[in-house]
Amino acid sequence: MPLSFYLGNTRRGGGWAQSLLPSSSPTVKSTPKVHASRKSRKRTALINFLLTNFFTIALCLSFIFFFLTLLFFGIPGPISSHFKPPSVPRRITTRKPVTPKQPRLNSTLTGAAVDITTKDLYDKIEFLDKPGGAWTQGWKVSYKGNEWDTEKLKIFVVPHSHNDPGWKFTVEEYYERQTKHILDTIVHTLSKDPRRKFIWEEMSYLERWWRDASEDKRESFTNLMKNGQLEIVVGGWVMNDEANSHYFAIIEQITEGNMWLNDTIGFVPKNSWAIDPFGYSPTMAYLLRRMGFENMLIQRTHYELKKELAWHKNLEYVWRQSWDADETTDIFVHMMPFYSYDIPHTCGPEPAICCQFDFARTHRFSYELCPWGQHPEETNQENLQERALKLLDQYRKKSTLYRTNTLLVPLGDDFRYVSVEEAEAQFQNYQMIFDYINSTPSLNAEAKFGTLDDYFQTLREEADRINYSLHGEIGSSQIGGFPSLSGDFFTYADRQQDYWSGYYVSRPFFKAVDRVLEQTLRASEMLMAFLLGHCQRPQCEKLPMRYAYKLTAARRNLALFQHHDGVTGTAKDHVVLDYGTRMHTSLQDLQIFMSKAIEVLLGIRQEKSDLTPALFDPEQVRSKYDALPVRRVISTHKGTAQSVVFFNPLEQTREEVVMVVVNRADVTVLDSNWTCVQSQVSPELQHDESKIFTGRHRLHWKASVPAMGLQTYYIANSFVGCEKAKPAKLKFFSKLSSIQCPAPYACSKVEGDTVEIMNRRQVLTFDVKHGLLQKVTHKNGPQNVVVEEIGLYSSSGGAYLFLPDGDAQPIIQPGGHLVISEGPLMQEMYSYPKTSWEKTPVSHSTRLYNRGTTVQEFLIEKEYHVELLGRDFNDRELIVRYKTDTDNKRIFYSDLNGFQMSRRETYDKIPLQGNYYPMPSLAFMQASNGQRFSVHSRQAAGVASLREGWLEIMLDRRLVRDDGRGLGQGVMDNRVMNVVFHILTESNISSISNPASNTPPQSPSFLSHRVNAQLNYPLHAFIAKKPQEISVATHPRSFSPLATPLPCDLHIVSFKVPQPSKYSQQQQRGDLRFVLMLHRRKWDSSFCKKARSGCTTVANEPVNLFNMFKDLAVLNAKATSLNLLHDDTEMLGYTEQFGDDGRVIIPPMEIQAYKLELRPRQ
Repeated sequence: MPLSFYLGNTRRGGGWAQSLLPSSSPTVKSTPKVHASRKSRKRTALINFLLTNFFTIALCLSFIFFFLTLLFFGIPGPISSHFKPPSVPRRITTRKPVTPKQPRLNSTLTGAAVDITTKDLYDKIEFLDKPGGAWTQGWKVSYKGNEWDTEKLKIFVVPHSHNDPGWKFTVEEYYERQTKHILDTIVHTLSKDPRRKFIWEEMSYLERWWRDASEDKRESFTNLMKNGQLEIVVGGWVMNDEANSHYFAIIEQITEGNMWLNDTIGFVPKNSWAIDPFGYSPTMAYLLRRMGFENMLIQRTHYELKKELAWHKNLEYVWRQSWDADETTDIFVHMMPFYSYDIPHTCGPEPAICCQFDFARTHRFSYELCPWGQHPEETNQENLQERALKLLDQYRKKSTLYRTNTLLVPLGDDFRYVSVEEAEAQFQNYQMIFDYINSTPSLNAEAKFGTLDDYFQTLREEADRINYSLHGEIGSSQIGGFPSLSGDFFTYADRQQDYWSGYYVSRPFFKAVDRVLEQTLRASEMLMAFLLGHCQRPQCEKLPMRYAYKLTAARRNLALFQHHDGVTGTAKDHVVLDYGTRMHTSLQDLQIFMSKAIEVLLGIRQEKSDLTPALFDPEQVRSKYDALPVRRVISTHKGTAQSVVFFNPLEQTREEVVMVVVNRADVTVLDSNWTCVQSQVSPELQHDESKIFTGRHRLHWKASVPAMGLQTYYIANSFVGCEKAKPAKLKFFSKLSSIQCPAPYACSKVEGDTVEIMNRRQVLTFDVKHGLLQKVTHKNGPQNVVVEEIGLYSSSGGAYLFLPDGDAQPIIQPGGHLVISEGPLMQEMYSYPKTSWEKTPVSHSTRLYNRGTTVQEFLIEKEYHVELLGRDFNDRELIVRYKTDTDNKRIFYSDLNGFQMSRRETYDKIPLQGNYYPMPSLAFMQASNGQRFSVHSRQAAGVASLREGWLEIMLDRRLVRDDGRGLGQGVMDNRVMNVVFHILTESNISSISNPASNTPPQSPSFLSHRVNAQLNYPLHAFIAKKPQEISVATHPRSFSPLATPLPCDLHIVSFKVPQPSKYSQQQQRGDLRFVLMLHRRKWDSSFCKKARSGCTTVANEPVNLFNMFKDLAVLNAKATSLNLLHDDTEMLGYTEQFGDDGRVIIPPMEIQAYKLELRPRQ
């Protein structure tokens, strides 16, 4: 067996000539001379043995010597650049085995051991923005020239075209103007020369082009992929944002794209390409790993972090989740080193030179000329050597920033390669340069066009042959020679003090619509799965099959909005209109489907037709794409009752105080057995100084809805034997005008400077003059100072950048309206505050709920009605600030994509805007005594802790100016909106002594997880179109599909039939058409006493999938990847914990997917 085999010198693909490792021929040492003496038989036998086996023994000794040399000195590698600080000695170890480790199953997890954390980088970097010369944000890069003597420089130039599915133009406008021509160009130009390569990312555009393309073009495209000239990278519907997007939506958008790609072309991507999201989340790395991806490429990280990582040759690393002590989440990452992904900033550190090799920046084409004044020249025989050496010099300088001698050079920009002429200009000029470099052996370099897979394969092969690990480096068992890293890359800054924290909040109305569409799609897919699961004959499949294409459209419209100029709020006004209209259309379609589906599941109609009008309407409706939802008013006449059906999309039984709007106060609530239910009625309020009461009434009662099930209640008029809804008692305070007491309520005036509302758990104290919260007192517990403040920043930023001019100033003045509602189920303080403007930009309600066994009674509900409209609020950014007595040392935690928490610290060395972070759903502060202050949100926002004990959240922003990042406009299309927070103040039972300590990542409490779930996955309510006579008895209407509620830390991410139309009307034996995706949440056990209320089990014990459903039998189950395309769990990074008896063990933090075969139980 050749020596190269032992050294891992094997190849997965062709291309580069192999460099033999230096070695010497075995030498034979002479045997020592033997003194003359009498020879015994034993010595003679020994000498005969040695002489007979002389060659074998010498060879063995030589091999032992050779391996001892490798053990002590390591495998030789390239000489390091002198720009790296004094090199650390190589690690002298054998390579780690690649076998995945067994996951630990305990609920209290230790943190990951890694070489680098982003927190450590932030602590170390001074953020001085020192000028670096030609590479402004770096340093003057040079090299000795002998770095490639033993391992030649292998250069992959990767042509690409970044196509935004909406930004300055809508997705359809871009397609017609540019993208369809780009895809045509790719097929045409790559087919002319097999050396040409290209990568493509967005399936939203490819699917659109595929519908238009001829059979010949489709065949050519497929052949280019098969022969390796064209690679699909990520293959998601879009290149999603990573700050605002929820992990459910990220999974949906990647899966939608990957499944279409696999079904259409038969290709499954394994490399990720994310050059344009504005910061990066480890959640994305985790999801990609669990989808079977092997490698990632990222670009937009803070320029100071790039510089620090480049200086130590750590731009390529293994990204590990912060909780992962077992290395099961490791994925390899390449970070691009320079300012941008355009051609001037990708060939090397000197953009003025690199721009000369963007052959589309000439007068022949419409692109901007090189701003440095030196323009591209057509390559010819006269200038070939000079041009090739100049470009190679940049390649060499760039390569010194990385450990290996395999170099990646992207070649593209936004919407490039739009014509054959442009593509030929790039391909032909570069091929001439490549031919010169490759035909000149003294250059020790080889260059060619490549795909991302070409690059990563060659890099991994080189890393297998040459040990690039540093002494003491933890690294990874997945790939040797690179450091391990944990953490996230927020907040992004591209230059100076320009931090991209504005987009966390831009267009907040549509960020909220995004979440509504997510939870409505998730609920619709559940109902679709139940309809198909319980169906036993073709007729009952008509409804789900006819709506299947609308669910697909909804998935794609949701996926489209996850684009990094969609949910970010960074598109032109008319593009936002397009996104909003698409989401609004899908919301309407889904609500109609759900209205019809519940009839079938409740047994009202056995075989619902798509054409039959629904008997129910959704309780909330939107008149247009940018309007707030309006609640349907229930009108009851004497002797009638109106049905209200609730669907619970969560996996646990839900005990919750619910609310509907009624036209009269004297009504009664009954459950599905026509049993009386205690209820409360209070006046409906609105944001109108002159008319606070609408004349309608809010009806509250406690509902109980089974897990993933349906429950019916009745709103009755003149029902004998039941107490009517109890009217709330009202208290008023007003310095603006008098408030008339509405009938039938008892009213009084507020006395004193403070006012309180309370429930069984806590008392809230408010400042009457300002209508703002002052403190929270727990009954039989601590008192917390929580001073609420509403303020405005003056700002010069835009859609992307937050550029405040000083601190936010409070806007609430003494005076205004105050309305207190006190009832047995809900207490509320509503404030229409006085400000310096004629119409205040914000009013707000604070609510407490009071009913045993509900999660609601632990929380404080805050609802802000925001109207940041008109010229008075130009260049203003609205915030709410909670000033607490929490000694958090300006350290707090915010969530990443609704999946995990990240530690945040406010640094004086970076500006205010750099200390703002994304808050997709949760932020909390923790004190040294263990007390925690948490704010849960149902939409993405931005959050900061600028002073000790302060938690500040931005609500809306209105900016006149463009911030110079290409959009060409400000953000002026503000909409009226409501922002809802659920606040928790908790005391733990094992306090930490130092909130600044570098402990493993904190997790939400059990209660916090439940609060977040109920806020982000609310009950779906439907109201019967027609009332029914009370005298006509009906049997109980409910649907309870689960055999028992799931453990409280186990969340069903989705339960669906991904592609209903792929299957025949009647299921065939073995059809794994259903998908169940489970996420086991990690929770902080130090808060468990309070948090376990209403919960009976947690997922420490296995969960039996076979016995999960009450009336559906799970005949078969198979673990699969999160994009549903891989059934080998070992390639996903973990060992499957799934028994033949259907029992599954999911470690904390993990998301696992299963394909199921379901049949109705006989």
